[in-house]
Amino acid sequence: MNFGSRKEVKKLLKNGLVNVNGEPLKNGKTHVDPDKDVITVAGEVVEYVKHIYLMMNKPDGVISATEDHVHKTVIDLLDVEDAGFEPFPVGRLDKDTEGLLLLTNDGQLSHELLSPKKHVPKMYYAKIDGEVTQDDQIAFRKGVTLDDGYKTKPADLNILKSGTQSEIELVITEGKFHQVKRMFEAVGKKVTYLKRMEMGSLKLDPSLAPGEYRPLTEDELERLQDRQQNE
Repeated sequence: MNFGSRKEVKKLLKNGLVNVNGEPLKNGKTHVDPDKDVITVAGEVVEYVKHIYLMMNKPDGVISATEDHVHKTVIDLLDVEDAGFEPFPVGRLDKDTEGLLLLTNDGQLSHELLSPKKHVPKMYYAKIDGEVTQDDQIAFRKGVTLDDGYKTKPADLNILKSGTQSEIELVITEGKFHQVKRMFEAVGKKVTYLKRMEMGSLKLDPSLAPGEYRPLTEDELERLQDRQQNE
């Protein structure tokens, strides 16, 4: 729970600063039950948290990875206390794509959300270079063929503004590499700005500025978990 490195915690133990149920503990190999035992460090009660769930508004120019020797990652944006839980991004957003990103160390939930069998819907807002038309809506609803020959699953295209520069919302249920960009390339248009707004029941908090994040609320987490359990 981020009270120090192994070496630092050994020093805390040696100095008698760690108590279990009111008794000093000096042997670091002792096993405790976090659900039953009360552990304190220098008088501060240790609240054991196994999993962490964070909603981030991913900014442009940051990559969805746990580490990179060249580029800044989403983990670099976390406070030390949160990074200590070793969370990872659930799925990837391109370096230049903004918006909703879930970070967690709960591998089971991540697997459920990313499993192709689950068809978890993801909604994007995008600006498009070119006029998006009803023909594009029909094509997306049927599925378009990407540059590698793959035909996408049906997608729901909502046109917010149509013109030489268009604005749209797109809901897809799969996550192929650069999928949204490649879908528009398939109909002769180019995505100039892309932002993920929703993932399953999770919606991007509009109060989060790019690069900001917060823990999921209990309601948000329950709805995410309920969806996976009910499928």
